[in-house]
Amino acid sequence: MSPENNVPSPEAAARSLCALYKQYGYRHFRMSKFEEYDFYARNKSFLVSGNIITFTEPGGRLMALKPDVTLSIVKNARYAPGVSQKVYYNEKVYRAENGGEFREINQTGLECVGDLGFYDIAEVVTLAAKSLDLVSADRILDLSHMGFIGGLLAHIGAPEAVNAALLTAIAEKNAPYIELICAENGISEENKNRLTALAGLYLPLRDALDALDSLSVSAETDAAVAQLRGLLAVLEQSGLEKNVNVDFSIVNDMNYYNGVIFRGYINGIPQGVLAGGSYDSLLAKMDRRGRAIGFAVYLDLLEQLRAPADRRDADALILYDDGTPVSQIVEKRDALIAEGRRVRVQRGSDGGVNAAGTVDLRGKGGAADA
Repeated sequence: MSPENNVPSPEAAARSLCALYKQYGYRHFRMSKFEEYDFYARNKSFLVSGNIITFTEPGGRLMALKPDVTLSIVKNARYAPGVSQKVYYNEKVYRAENGGEFREINQTGLECVGDLGFYDIAEVVTLAAKSLDLVSADRILDLSHMGFIGGLLAHIGAPEAVNAALLTAIAEKNAPYIELICAENGISEENKNRLTALAGLYLPLRDALDALDSLSVSAETDAAVAQLRGLLAVLEQSGLEKNVNVDFSIVNDMNYYNGVIFRGYINGIPQGVLAGGSYDSLLAKMDRRGRAIGFAVYLDLLEQLRAPADRRDADALILYDDGTPVSQIVEKRDALIAEGRRVRVQRGSDGGVNAAGTVDLRGKGGAADA
């Protein structure tokens, strides 16, 4: 870990996160790097990036490097009444990033799929908060709810294209754009005010509930508020309610997401390091029964906070030559490791190794300056 910001390396974070998910009974899910391209093409709008790396295998099938883990988990899910499948993963996905450049991205996360109840949803949100805490004490978890947004839009009754424009405006917290859309489509002043209030809402979860009660318009929006209130109770019972906020600028495709959705941040990184939510509608589109919720932690982003010292090959470099007794090398190595240092042992010169200090045992043993 960095002595300055205490942020773990991606590898250390992955180990801690996987251990956490095992504690809660999640099973390790492993998948192939490849999947038939047609599988992803049918669900392209669900993917973060629509660009997929493809190749043709010797048998002639068009294959793809996996751009997503959730789709594969859902594909393999089997529904049984009263049963939930809880899995975690530590995988690499392949996506097109800025300028269309393809990147290998490290993800650790979990999915809960099947005959789910409120406890299962609360457990996943709890684990999202705990996951952020494992990465940094200075974290924020923002919640939204597609059920509330969907219920409000259904109450307004605008065409689908107008709803899509309103979702974009809410995501951008763009009140003037909301007002323009409402004016052009005959949406009432009362509903326009609800939409602008929802877009501008950013409050701690407890404080947001009263505001949402005043904006609720139907049984669907009431149910969304009730679920958020239940989540608050569970988070408070676990001591995790601090820095959990409501932010309806977090929106996702309503064709896939239908319930609570969330994004996690840590201080110093300008984008979310965790993202997830309920995606029951995806199961329906893939002819699966039940409900689903999950999230992913984007481990590569943690590199932005690691101090330069963390990027060294080692804390200490031990140099030796043919005249150095092996027992002397082992003794020094083990002493340094016992101090918690990362130690590299190398014969001859440093060979370009980037280390904080060097222990030179060449010749008669030399002097230690690490």
